[in-house]
Amino acid sequence: MEFEIIKKDNHSVIKVLNKKLDTANAPELKSQLKVIINEDEKNIILDLSMCSYVDSSGLSSILVANRLCEDAIGTFILCGLQPDVEHLIHISMLHTVLIITKDLEEAEKLLEEKSKL
Repeated sequence: MEFEIIKKDNHSVIKVLNKKLDTANAPELKSQLKVIINEDEKNIILDLSMCSYVDSSGLSSILVANRLCEDAIGTFILCGLQPDVEHLIHISMLHTVLIITKDLEEAEKLLEEKSKL
């Protein structure tokens, strides 16, 4: 498996363990996302801290994650962006649609604060 999935109390963390999120592994990520959402999880953090390359298939899987969480009335957070990936996110204007944090710790803190509202 190219992903590590950690279930927590109020969210799940998916850590991409490859240097690339592309056509080779994006379909598997989409499948994992659907499984997690079908298990009644509505908050997902996608950690890309080990990932230095994302292609259009990878971007598509990120957007699927965001849509699935929104449909479940939950929160999707993207974290740990490497410089090239962050640049791609900005070029594609996805930073205007997604919640992005610097690292996993900040993402979990944000979810905790949001749950108190």
